[in-house]
Amino acid sequence: MRIVAIGDICAAPGRTGVELLLPRIKRDLAPDFIIANGENAAQGFGLTRSTADELFASGIDILTGGNHIFDKRDIYNFIDSEPRVLRPANYPPGTPGRGWTVVTVGATGYQLAIINLSGRAFMNTQMDCPFREIDVILQEIPKEVVCKVVDIHAETTSEKRALGWYLDGRVSALWGTHTHVATADEAILPQGTAYISDIGMTGVEESVLGMRIDQSTERLTTSRPVRLEPVEGVATLNGIVVDLQPQTGKALYIARIRY
Repeated sequence: MRIVAIGDICAAPGRTGVELLLPRIKRDLAPDFIIANGENAAQGFGLTRSTADELFASGIDILTGGNHIFDKRDIYNFIDSEPRVLRPANYPPGTPGRGWTVVTVGATGYQLAIINLSGRAFMNTQMDCPFREIDVILQEIPKEVVCKVVDIHAETTSEKRALGWYLDGRVSALWGTHTHVATADEAILPQGTAYISDIGMTGVEESVLGMRIDQSTERLTTSRPVRLEPVEGVATLNGIVVDLQPQTGKALYIARIRY
């Protein structure tokens, strides 16, 4: 089972990049399933119905979220009824939407569990503990679903790596999102879990994490709450390709991709 995971899609350039590059990725890599983080897809902050539909039409199968997933009010109109959109599972009880799902992967007939979590270090400390939450989720996933992948949307590499070791052998793959900068630590851990701290961003690289350089610099040099806007330009798509053994749930291969 071959999975492609695409890093945080940032604003219109990121969505255009997905639309134009996914056909090439499908030709090159022949993935069975494509997952992307979409929490920055609408103007750099949040997700709307129209942006989600645009990404699904481009070929994305599941969109995961993070700390910006609720930034656009429109998401409250569809997140409960759209099974292809996930938000971090460790939001407090009663939060709209779902944090994990089980799907049948294309023509393979195999089932795959996709889990979305949020870190807490330097982020929203009101989130429930991702370590405890994943323990609960893994008990709830049907035993016959052996392939399980996790998008951990977190700020620090230490929290992500700790979760990777915590879940080694219990999930098939765990990748980090949120920082918009890809890391070079992809590996298959000793018990068979594919891991990378961050898969990067799909957006304009001549920017500050997809935002205008001048505004970001002004915000950092003046300490004033300058409103950030997405930069225009040509997008680079960053992510990973992961091969899973569907009978055992172990990872066979992980590599970064960059288009």
